[in-house]
Amino acid sequence: MQMNPKESWLDWAIELQSLAQVGLFYGKDPFDKERYERIREIAAEMISKQSELPLEKVRNLFCNEVGYQTPKLDCRAAIIKEDKILLVKENDGSWALPGGWVDANLSVHDNVIKEAKEEAGLDVVCDLVIAVQDREKHNLPRYAYKICKVFVLCTAVVGTFEDNIETTDSGYFGLDELPNLATEKNTGEQISMCFDAYRSENWKTIID
Repeated sequence: MQMNPKESWLDWAIELQSLAQVGLFYGKDPFDKERYERIREIAAEMISKQSELPLEKVRNLFCNEVGYQTPKLDCRAAIIKEDKILLVKENDGSWALPGGWVDANLSVHDNVIKEAKEEAGLDVVCDLVIAVQDREKHNLPRYAYKICKVFVLCTAVVGTFEDNIETTDSGYFGLDELPNLATEKNTGEQISMCFDAYRSENWKTIID
């Protein structure tokens, strides 16, 4: 759900949704729960109205969690060989580091390995956590939910690219020859950071 990063109404809608979600989970009084349901509905209506997305789609994306609201996790594998980084070609023609949402039943470590295999056809070893970033500080457009991005430096052990439903190609690129990037997933600055970690003898994980 993509949003303009400068509009205050989005901050208000996100806060309303978060408060309502906590109230629904911890609240005991049925009348209070009705009120929290309505607050959540108002937050969804605000986003639907401003984004011109159907209300039902907003509900599914924005109001489908329970419990205390926490960020979603996105992981990215930085696989560098001979001073070039592996990127995979998305279905829309842009390029990104292999990665995606962390599955609920997997650790970040295991999910990085899974994504590298699924999107690039490679078996990898996770070597180092490069950074844990607050997505909205680095990537546009802004989304209506908080995302933490975990970049992991990896070593490819074996494998070759195979056709799959998420990516159409893969290739290694130098920092000065990067293709059209899927900047909502990774920017040139983030890829440069991955090169810095690869070249460093004593890299310290960056945490926003």
